[in-house]
Amino acid sequence: MGKRVVITGMGIVSPIGNNLDDVLEGVTHGKCGIDKITKYDTTDRKVTLAAEVKDFDISKYVEKKDSRKLDLFVQYAIAAATDACHQAGIFEEHDEEVDNRERYGCIMSSGIGGIATTEREYERGMKRGFDMVSPHYIPMTISNMAAGHIAIRFGLHGMASCAVTACASSGNAIGDGFHYIRDGYADVMLVGGSESAITTLSIGGFTSLTALSTATDKNRASIPFDKDRNGFVMGEGAACLCLEEYEHAKKRGAKILGEIVGYGANCDANHVTAPHPEGKYAAKCMELAIADAAIDTNDIDYINAHGTSTHLNDLGETRAVKTVFKDHAKELVMSSTKSMTGHLLGASAAVEAVITVLSMENNIIPPTINTKELEEELDLDYCLGDKAREGQIRYAMSNSFGFGGHNVSLVFKSVNE
Repeated sequence: MGKRVVITGMGIVSPIGNNLDDVLEGVTHGKCGIDKITKYDTTDRKVTLAAEVKDFDISKYVEKKDSRKLDLFVQYAIAAATDACHQAGIFEEHDEEVDNRERYGCIMSSGIGGIATTEREYERGMKRGFDMVSPHYIPMTISNMAAGHIAIRFGLHGMASCAVTACASSGNAIGDGFHYIRDGYADVMLVGGSESAITTLSIGGFTSLTALSTATDKNRASIPFDKDRNGFVMGEGAACLCLEEYEHAKKRGAKILGEIVGYGANCDANHVTAPHPEGKYAAKCMELAIADAAIDTNDIDYINAHGTSTHLNDLGETRAVKTVFKDHAKELVMSSTKSMTGHLLGASAAVEAVITVLSMENNIIPPTINTKELEEELDLDYCLGDKAREGQIRYAMSNSFGFGGHNVSLVFKSVNE
């Protein structure tokens, strides 16, 4: 029998808010975090909308001179991790409880890493010569540096790692951290993901791949399950969850926000960018997570869908849900919070995990906003509308699927169950 793993802290930086209260308010009232791109000039560009983080102030977490050595994705990660630790009350300045940080670790993922710094330093190299690029360039851009900086900041001597599985990255981070504690290798793991890829090159690459929405109306851009959907909207931000072994949390009197009970991971092995059209292995991934949680399919009340607003993903995921849940598929509720946040690539699973736990705590079901008319085969309850629905969630599932065929499903249990 493995150890129980609970969530004692969460932090978030997102297009709909940079703290838990603002994100809960945004989810409750269906806030759309999508707007015109401000990070660069979009004149003559096909894609003009993204879900940018607003009003982010790194000086609350890092001194200004030090922040210049950190790519934005690392800054977001540090902010989210710091807030998660603060809520958990586990790495406070005068916290004498921390006695063995060799059993405290971190898995903080990023699908792309510091691409903005790469673009900037390439331009510098072209102008001044490549021997003149910043000496901080490499450690600013490699994807593991979010985990590295968090480990250094909090003195974590346990495993510090970075799962890189495209848009499933932070799902693997959460699941791997969960199993690491459950199997007895750690007492505390900070897990999540961070991404800051709203850049000229990144948007250009996804545009040429025809993956992004070219809509100009922010309310008709990220519209999962809608018959008129034409691609996802790029988002940015970070989220971190403090996972803790139950007895360890109980001993120090920590408030428990939720529990993680199941994790499934596998691969379509089908195509570099296209999911299996019938969702065959996404279905198997969900089955693995449910079996890992030792519950029945009928116990799942809510699914936070990967729901990217792309034709193949939305259709394949719905087919997979029908395969796994059969008649219960019509009874549970499934929504895509990417309709509000956009798609945060490697950080998406972590952001959606935080939203899912907040929803379970507050007895709401997040909406899929701005979706008007469903595609014919997409006939489940996607919680359409401009605000959250009241409802108790006992067990929730969160799905994430990434380029390369990577699939992750997580199962969370409510503290009210």
